[in-house]
Amino acid sequence: MTSASRPRKLILYVAGQTPKSLAAIANLERICAEHLPGQYEVEVIDLRLDPKLAREHSIVAIPTLVRELPVPLHKIIGDLSDTQKVLVNLKVGNSV
Repeated sequence: MTSASRPRKLILYVAGQTPKSLAAIANLERICAEHLPGQYEVEVIDLRLDPKLAREHSIVAIPTLVRELPVPLHKIIGDLSDTQKVLVNLKVGNSV
């Protein structure tokens, strides 16, 4: 399986239904639908439901998007409103 055909694992850490958390979820859904259809596995973790995960996963700010696979792990902090920044940090397109 090539790296292009292997889905990347993304984890979005949020804190409840805050405006920034909701914006990050919506922006990630939009980015994945427009630029990465079928290429990513996304998991959303609400740290209000399990706060100890923040320490265990070294999350210091929210929302935080973590690209777990492929390695190395990469984190993007914020509401993901800057599509180009997100794509570059996820190493999508020409930067793969």
